[in-house]
Amino acid sequence: MTHDVTNQPPPLAGYDVYAADAVLREAVDREGGGWAAPSLGELGRLAGDPTWIDRGFQANQNPPRLRSHDRYGHRIDEVEYHPAWHQLMDVAVRHGLHGGPWRDPRPGAHVARAAAHLVWSQVEAGVACPITMTYASIAALRTSPELAATWEPVITAPVYQPQLRPLAEKAGALIGMAMTEKQGGSDLRANTTRAVRSRSDDAGSGSGSTAPAYRLTGHKWFCSAPMSDGFLVLAQDDAGPSCFLLPRVLPDGTRNAIRLQRLKDKLGNRANASSEIELDGALAWLVGEPGRGIATIATMVNLTRLDCVVGSAALIRQATAQAVHHAGHRRAFGARLADQPLMSVVLADLAVESEASTALAIRLAAAVDRSEQPDSEQPEPTADREHETLIRRIGTAVGKYWVCKRTPQVTAEALECLGGNGYVEESIMPRLYREAPLNSVWEGSGNINVLDVLRVLTREPRTSEALLNELDRAAGADHRLDDHVRRLRKSLAGLPAAMADDPAAVQRDGRRLVAAMALAFQGALLVQHSPAAVADAFCASRLAADAAGWTFGTAGSVAAADKLIERHTPMPS
Repeated sequence: MTHDVTNQPPPLAGYDVYAADAVLREAVDREGGGWAAPSLGELGRLAGDPTWIDRGFQANQNPPRLRSHDRYGHRIDEVEYHPAWHQLMDVAVRHGLHGGPWRDPRPGAHVARAAAHLVWSQVEAGVACPITMTYASIAALRTSPELAATWEPVITAPVYQPQLRPLAEKAGALIGMAMTEKQGGSDLRANTTRAVRSRSDDAGSGSGSTAPAYRLTGHKWFCSAPMSDGFLVLAQDDAGPSCFLLPRVLPDGTRNAIRLQRLKDKLGNRANASSEIELDGALAWLVGEPGRGIATIATMVNLTRLDCVVGSAALIRQATAQAVHHAGHRRAFGARLADQPLMSVVLADLAVESEASTALAIRLAAAVDRSEQPDSEQPEPTADREHETLIRRIGTAVGKYWVCKRTPQVTAEALECLGGNGYVEESIMPRLYREAPLNSVWEGSGNINVLDVLRVLTREPRTSEALLNELDRAAGADHRLDDHVRRLRKSLAGLPAAMADDPAAVQRDGRRLVAAMALAFQGALLVQHSPAAVADAFCASRLAADAAGWTFGTAGSVAAADKLIERHTPMPS
């Protein structure tokens, strides 16, 4: 009898991850992606299937391995992945997470894709790296239309084909990125990798275009997804930092001169390979204009940062779902944990954070849709393309800073809700906790995004106007939000003069300003679209002058907490 198991929750498995997420479903419908519900439901059922959940664990427990040489001493520079990794990648690619909106650019396509990414990342966040790089690469490649014409049909195809072959022999391909170097980090202008114009018979060879060919020599400190079919790389040529497309396999079938030096031993993101690479005269083709590489890459980074927001929202959602599920089954002191007043306000606070993060992520994906679509194809006649372009620009940097910053706090609090059960590796919580800081580091740390926001606000005043116009849609709905926006409006109005007078002081206050922008954006979305209990809890705990602070569970009423917990409870079938 000592081994009878009682008072333990069942695994959170055997349910539809998409259907069980009311917040995500409502946001997708609201932002124009409702037509994708059947596909999202199919993906959601896979994400909640015990078999696929187990594959996420397998991929993390069996991380990739570097094989620099074969048994005969030939240099091969390959990465071996566990079969579970390939299975997870196959599902992601077949569902178009890597390129669906570019292949089928109907209204709402980026929203539908963001929702799918949010669902599947809850199974294993490591697949996000190659998927995101490939998705975002299209924006950069399109600056060289001939290159894009050759590569885009293959890298957006819903076919996962990991074998290393020339592009002409592949039905599907993936793109990685190699930007940062050990001496520069985020300071890309400090890169020393050198690009030298190649001989004339290399020009356009296998690229499907007349793009100039170069030979690249240097060391990259981080290379994302090193087994990809091609990489976007920054290197210095005579004109300055330029962007290049570097194929993994050359058109004649030989390996390009890309040497994998080692795989990074990372805190989290264990299933995904990240590496250092050496380029030894590797052949590459110019993307965009010479010397404009950073500007070319910026078109891609705006999309990778969007995925940082989406991926962080996924981690927050899964952590919250695990905490709510556990507390709904576990009993202590004569009642369910979820019914204990102190626990209920913690769970409700996590639910509010999850709802705000998801709403913002999908709104930003909608801005991509509406800024990419021609005016004649806008889903709403009143949609303002210029407004959406500006919201996409400023909102993504703001969201990247804030949502990614909140994720480690949410996962830590959610893990604590499970107690010791959340701290052991049989639980998904340790993996979520290790993963949580990544998106805040990847694609520019918090400070880099704050500097980006300040730069945009100073150089493009219309971005602050667009944000304030967006917030004005919620005017009058909640006095605490109105007061917060009034203070924010005053700060933004004084920014140009402050920047001219004391730019160092503006920088020192930058995090406060960007956080205020993010909270205003999230609050405006919630008061317009979420149940009153959610909006009230957000404004009371985040925006009110007497808000109790940022410790979860220090604000909100127990009566409202019940409604919030119910809204965010996953419902296994």
